[in-house]
Amino acid sequence: MFEQDYVMRLIKEMVRTILKLLFDMDSDSLSEEFLDESEEKQKLDELLDMVDKGYINEAENEIYAIAEEGKRTDLQIALLFYSYLNEKTDEFLEAHNYQRDEIVSGLKDLTASYGLDGFAEMYL
Repeated sequence: MFEQDYVMRLIKEMVRTILKLLFDMDSDSLSEEFLDESEEKQKLDELLDMVDKGYINEAENEIYAIAEEGKRTDLQIALLFYSYLNEKTDEFLEAHNYQRDEIVSGLKDLTASYGLDGFAEMYL
């Protein structure tokens, strides 16, 4: 239990650090309010809704698809997605065939694709 709490804090701090450095976003509660475009907000809302309905793996697949374009806003959406996912309980994640370790590996893949893998190595 303590290990999972520690991993959750590391994930949260890594996401907050990247969002602060790249997007000048600073908040304890990260949300779509930080996105500039309504289309981006809508996409994030759709992904978070998928998570809430238990379609976590499908939502993550969409994250990988949109992140392939390499746009900064796609990185922002992905980081907010993983931040939201990280706030879910282990029981919720397990009930939907997902593990907290998959958040870590997803963040590692994401940061590597944007040339930010040093952050993942530093935190995770």
